[in-house]
Amino acid sequence: MSTKDFHSERLQRLAVSVVLVLIVSCGQTSRVKNQFTINGPSAPEVSSQFGWLNTERSYSLKDFRGKIVLLDFWTLGCINCQHIIPELEKLQQKFPKELVVIGVHSAKFKSEKETQRIQSAIAKFGIEHPVVNDADYSVWKAYGVEAWPTLVLISPDGKIAFRSEGENVYNVINPQIEKLLKEYGNAIDTTPFAFKQQMPKRSSATLKFPSKIIAGDNGSIWISDYGNNRVLKINKTGKIVETIGKGEKGFDDGNFSTATFNGPQGLAVRNDSLWIADSKNNSIRLADLATKRVITVAGNGKMGYYFNNDKWNEPVLPNSPWDLLIDSAQLYIADAGNHQVLRMDLKDNKVYRFAGSGYEGIKDDDLRMSTFSQPSGLTKSFNDIYIADPEASAIRKIDVKKEAVKTIIGKGLFKFGDEDGDTKNVLLQHCVGLTANNGNIYIADTYNGKVKVLDTKRNNVSTLVMDLNEPNDVLVIGHELWITDTNNDQIIKFNLVSKLKEVVKIKY
Repeated sequence: MSTKDFHSERLQRLAVSVVLVLIVSCGQTSRVKNQFTINGPSAPEVSSQFGWLNTERSYSLKDFRGKIVLLDFWTLGCINCQHIIPELEKLQQKFPKELVVIGVHSAKFKSEKETQRIQSAIAKFGIEHPVVNDADYSVWKAYGVEAWPTLVLISPDGKIAFRSEGENVYNVINPQIEKLLKEYGNAIDTTPFAFKQQMPKRSSATLKFPSKIIAGDNGSIWISDYGNNRVLKINKTGKIVETIGKGEKGFDDGNFSTATFNGPQGLAVRNDSLWIADSKNNSIRLADLATKRVITVAGNGKMGYYFNNDKWNEPVLPNSPWDLLIDSAQLYIADAGNHQVLRMDLKDNKVYRFAGSGYEGIKDDDLRMSTFSQPSGLTKSFNDIYIADPEASAIRKIDVKKEAVKTIIGKGLFKFGDEDGDTKNVLLQHCVGLTANNGNIYIADTYNGKVKVLDTKRNNVSTLVMDLNEPNDVLVIGHELWITDTNNDQIIKFNLVSKLKEVVKIKY
């Protein structure tokens, strides 16, 4: 959320603003810093020495004079920023001639500043508008931005007309655009803005941004093929033996060849049942491996937001479910979008809150008052549930018997890095996945491009695998560690004995 050059008090202000953003984005309206005006200050230039992405050329605001311009300040790991992408698309579709959307990527994490990572995020999220890489925060500072996401509306004559923070973007921005249309009338340029989308060529690999990975029966492996909107089952040689999903974005139940998903993430399997966290559909889907049919068992596409004791003992809706863990008659859900862990009772498929107040943070407390920061990975070691909490670059633990949350690794929303050693001093960078095996917790240290191992007996962390490209999950099978090397569109197999790694050749 800030650069290392910002003063500590600035970091504290930003931390508070992030919490405010999450509060307002989870509520009915967005907190507005500037009311609508047609006589606002001139909009600062949108330019960067790090260049423009998703387009063949650079732009200045003069290129959009006569248009209504919407600036979206975002960072690629922020779940709230991901939530508003469909709303931005909806605004573009409603005002195709009058509106130009420009993404301003002002990175929180050091690794997020890299052009290649932003390009991968643009492809992963399906962003279809130009993006400027604001790696040095020059645009962020010029506009006085303090939180993600922040939206700034610029009038056809280059004035700041409106500004808001948080989600619920369409409902907030749409009426402001309507006001500008009414105020400027024929002065608005209605020639459609046409730009040539230019993205680096991606690999022709079978997988596209593979995310979560779990063990199946007889040595098989299930993979959520996120970018292809499907789930695959492979054997140990990499041969695909089952495909679930048509491979198109959608929210349709049906047989394995016709069902559709939107960003499948976490998986959990038991006997002939495979549960799938359908992240962008905010739902839990169930694939019956015997009948080969998919049904939706929780969620209706809408994002659920719950805070403190609100609806603690009542059924709730998932919000960007990111990982799943099955234990006895409960399915635990890493609810990234509302910073909670949920549980689904497998007897009736009803989802309840399990841990987390709903506010973003890294507070240790009882299950109701503890806070998480975009929980994205779950695993169980003995009687404890471990959680990958990426926005705080943390590993958290839920003591189920004591009904309490404890931070194992992590120091705060702005404390991240790449340091091994005693858990008191360890620094990770946006860790997304983890798995437990024999008292060890293997961690996908995503933005550091590594897999690290936490020895829970010695409270020590060491690096095991390096040179990965945003690994999202890990799985131990025998003496092998399987890794989703997400941005390289591949699966890596690492031998825990020989320390050799190889790319698994995925094939039909």
